[in-house]
Amino acid sequence: MIDKKKLTERDICSKYITPALISSGWDLLIQIREEFPLTNGRIIVRGQLHTRAKNKRADYVLFYKPGIPIAIIEAKDNNHTLGDGMQQGLNYGDMINVPFVFSSNGDGFLFHNSIAKDAKIEKEITLEEFPSPEILWKMWCAHKQITPVQEAIITEDYYSDGSNKTPRYYQLLAINKTIEAVANGDNRILLVMATGTGKTYTAFQIIWRLWKSKTKKRILFLADRNILVDQTMTNDFKPFGSAMTKISKRQVNKSFEIYLSLYQAVTGTEEDQNIYKQFSPEFFDLIVIDECHRGSAADDSNWRRILEYFSGATQIGLTATPKETQEVSNTDYFGKPIYTYSLRQGIDDGFLAPYKVVRIDLDKDVTGWRPDKDMTDKYGNVIDDRIYNQKDFDKSLVLDKRTELVAKKISDFLKQTNRYDKTIVFCDNIDHAERMRQALVNENSDIAATNNKYVVRITGDNEEGKMELDNFIFPESKFPVIATTSKLMTTGVDAQTCKLIVLDQRIQSMTEFKQIIGRGTRINEDYNKFFFTIMDFKKATELFADPDFDGEPVVIYEPKSGGSPVPPDDVEGGTIPTPPDNGGNGEPDGNGGDVPIIKKFYVNNVSVSVIAERVQYFDVNGKLITESLKDYTKKTLEKEFASLDDFLTKWSDADKKKLIIDELANEGVFFEALAEEIGKDLDPFDIICHVAWDKPPMSRKERAEQVKKRNYFTKYGEQAQKVINALLDKYADVGVEPIEETKILTIQPFTDYGTPIEIIKIFGGKAQYEEAVKQLERAIYSS
Repeated sequence: MIDKKKLTERDICSKYITPALISSGWDLLIQIREEFPLTNGRIIVRGQLHTRAKNKRADYVLFYKPGIPIAIIEAKDNNHTLGDGMQQGLNYGDMINVPFVFSSNGDGFLFHNSIAKDAKIEKEITLEEFPSPEILWKMWCAHKQITPVQEAIITEDYYSDGSNKTPRYYQLLAINKTIEAVANGDNRILLVMATGTGKTYTAFQIIWRLWKSKTKKRILFLADRNILVDQTMTNDFKPFGSAMTKISKRQVNKSFEIYLSLYQAVTGTEEDQNIYKQFSPEFFDLIVIDECHRGSAADDSNWRRILEYFSGATQIGLTATPKETQEVSNTDYFGKPIYTYSLRQGIDDGFLAPYKVVRIDLDKDVTGWRPDKDMTDKYGNVIDDRIYNQKDFDKSLVLDKRTELVAKKISDFLKQTNRYDKTIVFCDNIDHAERMRQALVNENSDIAATNNKYVVRITGDNEEGKMELDNFIFPESKFPVIATTSKLMTTGVDAQTCKLIVLDQRIQSMTEFKQIIGRGTRINEDYNKFFFTIMDFKKATELFADPDFDGEPVVIYEPKSGGSPVPPDDVEGGTIPTPPDNGGNGEPDGNGGDVPIIKKFYVNNVSVSVIAERVQYFDVNGKLITESLKDYTKKTLEKEFASLDDFLTKWSDADKKKLIIDELANEGVFFEALAEEIGKDLDPFDIICHVAWDKPPMSRKERAEQVKKRNYFTKYGEQAQKVINALLDKYADVGVEPIEETKILTIQPFTDYGTPIEIIKIFGGKAQYEEAVKQLERAIYSS
């Protein structure tokens, strides 16, 4: 007789839950997914280091068909009650939008049916009573009033490359909601997904399923950048094979089923240039518009003309930024989004990279500058006598020293972090981008002299630069490293390894701001890209305060004059005066704008300097912390721990102190910043006790010395004493977290005592070694 009370949670799953599912008709290989990952765990940035919070993982997700989740099961061991996992299961159920949630401890199931009519929402059922896939699916179809015709569309298979890869949970939601909307007859659909969350892959699966089910037979995919079309064809859309073509050279071949096109390739100012009219208005069944915020939102846009011509087709808009301006919104055309996955959600789930902000304000930007009477620029032109400010710089007035200082600050940052980190510098116009390129070349002459691709200008007018765009994007290509641009790289550039985004461009559009931020949000673990930095010279990041923005930074740092541009693990400061608003003259961005060119003055003999600034912190909800960091931390800790004794108990009982440290860091406790303020070699334990309960802090070295004075090591044999002593020394140097991991045994001086397995055997086995580490920690914190 098996004693269930002694079984682990996984034992309960394998011996009771999985067999119950199989006997009810669920296919183990196709429909049952155990330990199904929902999120990756938010990336927590600590100075130049990072760690991940715990990811969310459902014990079971049940799929009616691959890609169509219908139920969650949350399991517990038999020392829990039947329903102890229900609350957790309901949270997961909400995430993936399934109607049925089960909780089990191996004795049976608690069944939560959110669509139950005239019945209890929750009831207990036996292991043998678990409902079959068909029963749950029929209940779901009846609730949603899905007809057999609609069911055939909704249940069409996802594309699979045979790897059993499942789209991420939010991609499943976006795809399935869109397919359902089409099946219901909706013809105008908007999907909002943050940059870097896989919009194109999501679009591919939508098109694939509608195409395979023959719901939509001829499909047009529109984008506004050639590189987007080419990347789409060779990557996500590759499975369409010979059924797919790209409309190019203004030629139309009507023998294909999937068409991809640059919208400029099928439109023009003259009627005979409107290539799309070679197709009949009924030719396409489905049109998908990528980055639809750029054209379809405006009533008079070229995209809108195409959409209106094919008005009978189902039209799906994809964007990361649904609003173009306060007056013009693509929601006016498509309606409200049927699904939104925001930048904030992507960062919280760990699918997108968080970021820091370095704000650098220059004296002339803040106070403005006025020329002396009859002052001439470097070309002998008399400078108009007025006050010039941030609106004017690099547009109607160029201060060479300002450009040089910006280039120096960018270069200083890279020299202190990594000079080969991919960097995009957004400038106000093409002329500004070229001057910035020159200044950066001069600041990095040692590398630029050996490779002229270290810094390149990538703008719409420069073919040589545009040819380098693929190399900049390609992770394995070392050069170019720094790209200066104005508008060309604001959207559609999938720069997975970009770690620094520089804003020396005056940005007023929230849409443009979000798109630029999106250039850095992708994670690439193979190239150690887990977070990125925004260096802001023109107050663009003040748009963080806009309520429409949905993803605040980890921290905003503003270096003092002459200080390092790299955040030192974050310190506080004062506030910035707002520059006078004296108006300013416009200038085209170099990408075909209609704003008339105005005269520009070039001044090379006016000094520019960095002024002292402040640091801003944001809490876990993205709200600005307005109180002192210590006061904020104290309030946070008081929410977590009822008293000092409560904290001491939880700290002592924790199997690994790292778990508490990570949890508090995830709740917004800035350990590095506090250590900078109180004492650099303080343990998180002492930081917490000092800030929350005013206990005098001890340094790690002081704690280690106290342990040594107690003759602590005498209870161990000679070899074990050496290991414990080395662990204590490591604690004094780097803290408690590293000594809790057995991989520390792979480095010096531990390698002198043997391999990790040999060292563990000295203590009698892994359990005894881990217990020795716990006892060492108790000795460290006994004071």
